[in-house]
Amino acid sequence: MAKVSMIERQKKRERLVKQYASKRASLKEIANDESKPMEERFKARLKLSELPRNSSPVRLNNRCQLTGRPRAYYRKLKLSRIMLRDLASQGKIPGMVKSSW
Repeated sequence: MAKVSMIERQKKRERLVKQYASKRASLKEIANDESKPMEERFKARLKLSELPRNSSPVRLNNRCQLTGRPRAYYRKLKLSRIMLRDLASQGKIPGMVKSSW
């Protein structure tokens, strides 16, 4: 199980990303528009850099919904490999059976 502080930090990042998404998108659009003057594009880049770092979607991690584990994450199930194995062994994931040979 991940530390509670790490899970809460991730939730805070998700809130910030959602909060600043439209502002960040508009500033990026201005900064990348070649038809605008160089000064205006530069000002947009400066404003973009003044936004909180955690408002960038790149800083988000995928985490297991049950344990908060950041590694070995299955996107389709939103679980880590460990929880996937435990739930499959308990028969709680339909269609998944433990292999044996």
